[in-house]
Amino acid sequence: MVVPHDAVPPNPFSGGPRDDRPAGDPRRGALPPDPFADDPDDPARVLDEPDDEAGPPMSDEEREELLADLSDLAVYQALLEPRGVRGIVVDCGECQEPHYHDWALLAASLEQLLNDGRMRPHEPAFDPDPVSYVSWEYCRGYADGVTASENAL
Repeated sequence: MVVPHDAVPPNPFSGGPRDDRPAGDPRRGALPPDPFADDPDDPARVLDEPDDEAGPPMSDEEREELLADLSDLAVYQALLEPRGVRGIVVDCGECQEPHYHDWALLAASLEQLLNDGRMRPHEPAFDPDPVSYVSWEYCRGYADGVTASENAL
């Protein structure tokens, strides 16, 4: 049975507050309307607001240190990831808890700091195995040991 086009009910999701696709786009209306669109207490609004607490611009010295950290991180990952190390653990000075960062997440955070001057909050690692993460100091010592043994040959 062929149903005439006029008999097809309208899409209840089209024309929602976040539906900014052109009228002819077949994906228009694919998402339901945002249930929190008019909620003044929506915590996600903070993500759209400009950051008034932006600190002073990064100095040339800080920028160079950050570039060196990114370079070191790539070396550490190349050396340790094949040995089963998933990333780096950092002891947080604010909450006194260890924070586990996978290699890619830490690299992305450092690149964001380099480009934007700040790091946005991110989800913590889900149920990390502490044995799979090492400290920055461990990485540095491991890389120094590999370099020393290669130079001794």
